[in-house]
Order: sequence, then C-alpha cells, then structure tokens
Amino acid sequence: MIVCIAEKPSVAKDIARILGATSAHQGYMEGNGYQVTWTFGHLCTLKEPNDYTDMWKHWSLSSLPMIPARFGIKLIDDDGIKRQFAVIERLMQAADGIVNCGDAGQEGELIQRWVMQKAQAKCPVKRLWISSMTDEAIREGFASLKDQSEYQPLYIAGLSRAIGDWLLGMNATRLYTLKYGQDRQILSIGRVQTPTLALIVNRQKEIDSFEPEPYWVLATVYRDTTFTATKGKFTTKEEGEAAFATIADKPFTVTAVQKKNGTEPAPRLFDLTSLQVECNKKFSYSAETTLKLIQGLYERKLTTYPRVDTQYLSDDIYPKCPSILSGISKQYGALMQPLMGKKLPKSKRVFDTSKVTDHHAIIPTGVPATALTDMERNVYDLIARRFIAVFYPDCKFSTTTVLGQVEDVEFKVSGKEILSPGWRDVYAQPDDENKKGDEERTLPSFTKGESGPHVPTLSEKWTTPPKYYTEATLLRAMETAGKFVEDETLRAALKENGIGRPSSRASIIETLFKRHYIRRERKNLVATATGIELIDTIHEELLKSCELTGIWEKRLRDIEHKKDDAADFINGLKQQITQIVNDVLRDNSNRRVTTLTEEDLKKKRTAKKKTPAKAAPADDSIIGTKCPLCGKGTIIKGKTAYGCSNWREGCTYRVEFKK
Repeated sequence: MIVCIAEKPSVAKDIARILGATSAHQGYMEGNGYQVTWTFGHLCTLKEPNDYTDMWKHWSLSSLPMIPARFGIKLIDDDGIKRQFAVIERLMQAADGIVNCGDAGQEGELIQRWVMQKAQAKCPVKRLWISSMTDEAIREGFASLKDQSEYQPLYIAGLSRAIGDWLLGMNATRLYTLKYGQDRQILSIGRVQTPTLALIVNRQKEIDSFEPEPYWVLATVYRDTTFTATKGKFTTKEEGEAAFATIADKPFTVTAVQKKNGTEPAPRLFDLTSLQVECNKKFSYSAETTLKLIQGLYERKLTTYPRVDTQYLSDDIYPKCPSILSGISKQYGALMQPLMGKKLPKSKRVFDTSKVTDHHAIIPTGVPATALTDMERNVYDLIARRFIAVFYPDCKFSTTTVLGQVEDVEFKVSGKEILSPGWRDVYAQPDDENKKGDEERTLPSFTKGESGPHVPTLSEKWTTPPKYYTEATLLRAMETAGKFVEDETLRAALKENGIGRPSSRASIIETLFKRHYIRRERKNLVATATGIELIDTIHEELLKSCELTGIWEKRLRDIEHKKDDAADFINGLKQQITQIVNDVLRDNSNRRVTTLTEEDLKKKRTAKKKTPAKAAPADDSIIGTKCPLCGKGTIIKGKTAYGCSNWREGCTYRVEFKK
C-alpha cells in the first residue's frame, strides 16, 4: 500500500479523487492501492527548552545561553493533532512506500519530513512537486514523482531556519524580558520581527525629529502652460525675489523643443510580495489577508502556487498559455479579442527558466472562476489581468520637453502623450479620460525661437517629512533589506538579501501588532512606546540590522541550493547568541522597557485628544499660511483654536487662542 500525505484535508481529498482512493476512513481515504492522509499544517515542532533539561524550565539569566547539544522534535500538544498523528503513524509503519504531497516549498518540506521522522517511517519516499492543484497538474505530478533525496537541501535549509529562529528567539526573548522587561510582559525578540520593527521605529524617529523648512519655487505661465525654473528651489525668499525681479516684464523665449518616443512594457507577473503590495495599495488589504485569499484561490484550483518569490514563468509553461487564456475567456472575453488568431509573444521579461527555482510566478490556472466573494474577486482580477497584459504590445508614448529662458533664468516643462496604449487597454476603465492627470499631459505646439509675454510667480513651499510605512511600503523594504525601492530591476537585484521569506512576512507584521509594538493609524504603521523603547534598548546590531539579517537570509537560500554549509550557519549563530548574552549581562544600567496593553493604548490616545494646547493671543494673520508641523496643509481657524487643514490626514498642529 502506498501512503500519500498532504498538508491539508481539502488537498488530500482532491488527490484521493484523482488516484481513485474513494473509500473514507477516520483520518484517511483508501482505494486503488493508495491510502491518502493529511496533516493540519504543522503537527510537530522543535522541542521547548524545558524538554531538554529542568534547568531551562524556569526563566533565569544564569541559564543563558540555552544551546541544546542536539535539537529534537515533538508533537504539538493538541488532542486533534495527536489523534491524526496516530492514524498517520499506523499507516506509515505498514506502508510499502510514501508520497510526500506537502506544499512544494521549504516549509511544506519541513512539515512532512518531521511527521515522517516522528512516525519512524522506514519505507522509500517519493516527492510530489506541483505548482497548481488542477486535476491535470496532479496527474502530471504523479506521473513524474522524484526521490525524496533530491529535496534534501530544501529540508536542510528549512531545518537550519527553524533552529536559527529557535536559538535567537528563545535566548534573546528570555534575555531581554528578564533584563529589561517589567510587569511580567514578555519582550519578544525575533530574527526577522526585530529588524522589521527597527525599520518602523527608525522611520518614525525621522518623522518626529523632522523640522519643516521653507523654500521658494519660481515658475511662469507662457501660452497657458506653466514652466518651472530649472535652478530648482531657492532657500531664501530674498534670492527668489531677486530672480523674480530679473524676469518681470521681460519676454519669454523658447530655446529648445525636444521630442522623444518611448515604449513601456507591461508590469511583471505577480510574486507573493508584489501581490500583497498591490492589494494593500488598491484595496487596503493587510498582507495576511491577501495571503489567506490567494491561498484559498490556489486550493480551489483557480490560481497557481502562491508562496513564490519570482515574477517569471519557466519556458515549459508557454505552450500551456493559450489554453489558460481560453479557460478565462468567458469572464475576460473582450480583452482576449486582440490576442485571438495570433501566436502569443514570448518575452524574456515573462519566460525565463533561469529565473525560476521551485515555482513560477502566480498566474490563473484556466479553471473558470465562479462563486467568488468580492475580496476573492478583487485578488483574482489583479492576477488575471496582469497575465493577460503580458501578451499585449508595449505601450507607446511620446515625451516632449520644452526649454525656455527669460534673461539668464532657464525654465522647463515636460509632457507625455500616449500614442498607442498597448497593454494599458487591459486596465482601461470607462472614465479613464477624466483621470489622465499628469500622467498624460499633452503640451501645445511650441517652436524654437518664439517669444512673448508671460506671468511669473514665486511660490512659498515647505519641506515635508518622510512618509510613515504602510504595509505595502514595509513589504517592499523587507524584500530589499530595508531599502525601499520602486525600480523593478534594482528591486530584483536586492531580493537576494531580503529579510524573511515571502510567505512569512505577513505573519511577522501581525506578530508586531499582537505584541503591541506597532499599531495602525489609517493605513500608516506607527510604533508604540513599547516598540520604540525596545529598539532603543537593543544595542546588538545582529538583532535589529536589516542588512545583517538579510545576509543570514541569503545564506539560508544558498544552503537550499547547496552553495553554503548548514553546520557553519548554525555554529556561527551559536557564537553570535553567546556574544549577545554576554554583552547584555554586562549592562549595569537600570533601563526598563514600557509595556503597554491595547487598553493602555486606547487610554493614551483618548488622553492625547483631551489634552488642551497652550493658549496664545488670537492672531488671524497666520490663517492661510503653511502649517509649520506637516508643511502640507494651511492654518485654519476654529471656534477656540487654530489648526492645520490637513488634520484629517493626521497632522496634530493646534494652537488655542485666548477669547
């Protein structure tokens, strides 16, 4: 009898149906020479400190660092898990062979290997490796099963990650809780979560310490077109006024007209991070919500495997693309028309086997999508449209740059005109003509040497602080080890040193919320007093440096691809944690980290709203001036106080006046 083990009951039932194992039993399906069973995600975990020795049962500084001579695993203490494991153990010990049908990734490999080890399975093991859950993919996967030994580096990388997280998390959490905590609240430290928190805290400090400064911009309107001085910002009003005086009542002359045609390719296909970013921007979905939605679409066979970090397809997917497009044509028929009767283009931006390791980018499977919730439909629509768009022509546009001059002051204006929308038609909406804004700005026809009157302006503006992280921008920063990068090419180059895995970043962000280290203010992520003080307390760079943590992530990927040694990685981490423990124990300060519950946070926010500002004499001359705090809004007058017009966006500037 061949035992197949899947990661979830729903996946097991699909596999059982394909294999003909239609007889239901408690905890498994049977038939046609197969027994198909399942886990519920993790059934096993690394042992806890007290499982190794009674010395580690109670938290004490004297017991640190905790470094087991040999790591072991145990069943998670849950009655349902124990019952299901008993079924798995009985089946595996009597099996002639096993097929590991876990999710095709590092975590899926680790989950199933631990279960097989705990069940003491002795028979040969094969691996099912598929990127979608369609019937065709399952059949193809079983027709090309591989020996489990081929995935040993994947397992070793997953095991190294788990051991590394245990060493750092268990030791550092106890160390900082005992040394700096109070009120019995645990100070959670993690190899990925702490550098992520440091990103948010450091950005917040930049914002809090930001002092807005005025600057002046010289512009002029010629033939109903606004030209801006190329000199840029004037740092003093006097300097700006001097330039203004130079050009007043002098003619404006066009000195150059430059036209350049260009093309813009369709956006790359989605990996998990880019999908989470897009869903956060468009729909305000959290990273965790998006992951749950795309996982559900995958399990319903509508999209391919979601936990991926590549935006490419392997070359063998190309022949399947026409049938995938045909499968979704009922829903997207109008968008299919330009592709009908033509051979689909094959671009290196889309198809590149060298850029694909375990799985390809997220695309539809071709199974018609029905009975979707609004949230599921939103996510599916993003994936489907992006897949369709990559087969459309590039967008063609023309950029016009006009240079002008008044006396010695140079001016410039640029405009962009879409000549052929190409892939942009896939995203076009009926009211797009009213939304072009600055993206498509067609300029009047100018001729070099023409001259005429103009209307100059000198505008006072204020520098603005950095923006708070949102989940979208935080995910991008995690992907590139703290460097928020919009450029696709540069971002891809930095992915090697990102912190955390695409599949784990959502849970890391949620952990920071649960620990009350951060909170949401609209879409902004704001650090709490606990989060800020914790980062301030940590002096050890390994614990909070994105760059260092990114290097560890790269080593783990190298272990997976047999370019690095797992033993060296673990031994290095043991030395690092020992050094961290010794350094913290030598700290003789009496520092303590403020601990806040959610109730405390609510009280602080309420108290902040009720705290009156200092009263000042009424001075209506400030009405309409730039806000000195945010630099974006203008000062307005209320019944008892002056405030910023940008208050709905979070600006807290307020000055009460004496009646």
